[in-house]
Amino acid sequence: MIVTLTANPSLDRTATLDRPLTRGDVHRVTSVTVEPGGKGINVARVAHYAGHPVRAILPAGPNDLILRGLDELRLAYRIVPLAESVRTNLTLTEGDGTTTKINEPGPSLDADIVERLANLLVLESERADWVVLSGSLPPGVPAGWYADLVRALRPWGCKIAVDTSDAPLLALADQFPQAAPDLLKPNSEELAQLTGADPEALEAAAAAGDPSACVEAARSLVARGVGAVMATLGGAGAVLVTADGAWHATPPPITLRSTVGAGDSSVAGYVLAQTRELSAPDRLRLAVAYGSAAASLAGTALPHPEQLNTAAVTITDVG
Repeated sequence: MIVTLTANPSLDRTATLDRPLTRGDVHRVTSVTVEPGGKGINVARVAHYAGHPVRAILPAGPNDLILRGLDELRLAYRIVPLAESVRTNLTLTEGDGTTTKINEPGPSLDADIVERLANLLVLESERADWVVLSGSLPPGVPAGWYADLVRALRPWGCKIAVDTSDAPLLALADQFPQAAPDLLKPNSEELAQLTGADPEALEAAAAAGDPSACVEAARSLVARGVGAVMATLGGAGAVLVTADGAWHATPPPITLRSTVGAGDSSVAGYVLAQTRELSAPDRLRLAVAYGSAAASLAGTALPHPEQLNTAAVTITDVG
């Protein structure tokens, strides 16, 4: 069982533009999709499409439209009731795959809802293989909450993945090694936030075939107690670093259509691979195949297993 927590869920509305976005201009939309979203829900959707047992935890009212979307997908979930509607995020996609996101902050959560979410997560995680803590924290939630949850989940023995950024990420790192997860999934900017590196330089070097700076940055986090760091680098692929080694994955060639959900799909791919007891290089291979497949899909669509091209992912031992 995979359990995901999405403290700041959303209805993701994606509009595809007929031409490049120009500020102040009038644009026509060629298509619109609305799907349940938020990073943890995206991970749950990908795992669900793969046929793996999964349960999403989120705050939402019992009649919220996001739950209708989850019901249509037949994706299992548990909620902490919320009086306000979940946020709506707007994504504008252009023909070349350029993506502009406009995200609402989400409803404020009071201390009672935060505690009830934590208690529900711990209860649902008793028999979980993996717990995935993903995304931003809504107003009212302390920046250190993910660190608190990692420590609360440790007695269950489940593996824990965290994918977040900014203040919650930095607050989590401040609590290493006690709150170090089994998987941390930063992108280049988030890896730079944690290590002081230059995010553009990390991606540029990896794209040129030299991921060593990214590897060393990730290795510094493993030295602080993180089980595995999988740093996603856009078109330059991804790097996986564990205590046993480091690997760089080059993605298959794709036509980029939208970056929405690509990182979440990579997290799902890694977790799914680990539940199948695949080796570290093959965990990275499946993660990158999932992320690339997501980037090749329009809007907020997420990949199914038959859309993967794992054979075209190249893995290089760099560690």
